Amino acid sequence: MTAIIETDGLTKSYGGKRGIVTVTFQVEEGDVFGFLGPNGAGKTTTIRLLMGLLRADTGAARIAGLDCWKQSVDIKHLIGYVPGEPALDPNLTGGQILEYFAHLRGGVDDTYLKHLIERFELDTSRKFRQYSTGNKRKVVLIQAFMHRPRVLILDEPTSGLDPLNQQEFDRLVEEAREQGRTVFLSSHVLSEVEKTCTTVGIVRDGRLVRIGSVAEVKAIKRYQITMTFATAIPAEAFKGLDGVLEVEAFDQGHGVRLAMQGAADAVIKAAAHYPVVSLTSVEPSLEDIFLRYYEPDNAPDKEARGVA
Repeated sequence: MTAIIETDGLTKSYGGKRGIVTVTFQVEEGDVFGFLGPNGAGKTTTIRLLMGLLRADTGAARIAGLDCWKQSVDIKHLIGYVPGEPALDPNLTGGQILEYFAHLRGGVDDTYLKHLIERFELDTSRKFRQYSTGNKRKVVLIQAFMHRPRVLILDEPTSGLDPLNQQEFDRLVEEAREQGRTVFLSSHVLSEVEKTCTTVGIVRDGRLVRIGSVAEVKAIKRYQITMTFATAIPAEAFKGLDGVLEVEAFDQGHGVRLAMQGAADAVIKAAAHYPVVSLTSVEPSLEDIFLRYYEPDNAPDKEARGVA
């Protein structure tokens, strides 16, 4: 496959504050690439550089072989873009905003546009300022998809959407992938990336610290299993089992708290030997995953953290 998005040593700082540092990656055409990291990690800065909204201090970014800064106008013909914080005319209706963007694009397929509006159940007669956060997000999603762009660049695209509309978004991304279009999607929600993406890049403190398939990234995910029992049980029964990283007993041996990574099959089978009262599994936030997985010795250099 051919790389359609490329960055090489991309660096941007804001005065004395860190933006991104020597970020290098490639996104193959037809891939759904998840750009994953906690808030403030550098995701939006990277996207603004790809969109030609910021100029890099050093390094380069290209989309379809075009320089993102020098040829940004040409690139925008290829792209559907969802900004993290859309700023649209509050006095225009949703329909007027979509019509404006359609004309800006030189016209779109009206049948497909109406289809998207129906899928998201958007009332296009209301003014943008009257929309809820979720409905504002629907407007920017529809304008990004409506011209069937070759590349979609989406910054936190499901922020504010309810679960049903999140599912609709997932289906749109899947359709784009099936049609051979490329999606670059930033998120701080690990489950969202797991559902929609084929490849993931993880950014922390402005540096790209890992890149790989979704399966590889899932392998770093830690979670916690808490079990309570009708009688006191030996916590040692869970030590050394596949997937178990740490074992902590509580409530005078009636409870066990396990730090897990990977499959829980061995733990469930071991627990079945005892009278289980309750069992809960909790997935930590992405921020917690980073704090646990990227230990200080392996983390990027500590720099100022005042950027997005």
